[in-house]
Amino acid sequence: MSHQTKFKGQSKDLAGPELKAGDTAPDFEVVTAGLEVVRLADTPKTARLFSVVPSLDTPVCSIQTKKFNDKLNELKDKVAAYTVSLDLPFAQARFCGDEKNKITNLKNLSDVRNGSFGQNYGVLIQGLPIPLLSRAIFVVDKNNKVSYVEYVPEVTQEPDYDKALAALKGVS
Repeated sequence: MSHQTKFKGQSKDLAGPELKAGDTAPDFEVVTAGLEVVRLADTPKTARLFSVVPSLDTPVCSIQTKKFNDKLNELKDKVAAYTVSLDLPFAQARFCGDEKNKITNLKNLSDVRNGSFGQNYGVLIQGLPIPLLSRAIFVVDKNNKVSYVEYVPEVTQEPDYDKALAALKGVS
């Protein structure tokens, strides 16, 4: 059975499993700005936040990335934080390096290589003219257990930053 999100008010199925706290974090293959392939095992063995967005070039995704960047200042040495999208790595780097954005507390991971993050974490939106990821938050602990999940019910809404950060602090 598939789970769903709303995209501009229309229900859309999400490919992949609906993860829950306590699940083992699935592996993935994503790409960095330097075109390096990164898997879950390549991320630090610490608390990790995966902030998933449809595209950094949209207003809510931009707000989400900037808010997490600001709120992560106090935790930045204790945790690893990532923005995951299907944007090309070059577009992600442009957005985060832009003088007005200055995103320094999250690294970008592009799922454009093979869509494995979207498929394995249950955030790949089906039925759109182009592939996009749904808005979601995952906190993974040092033992690769999912400790917090939020599938935002409507892609145009922001996630619950406070709950996500509390979960991140709880496992860091």
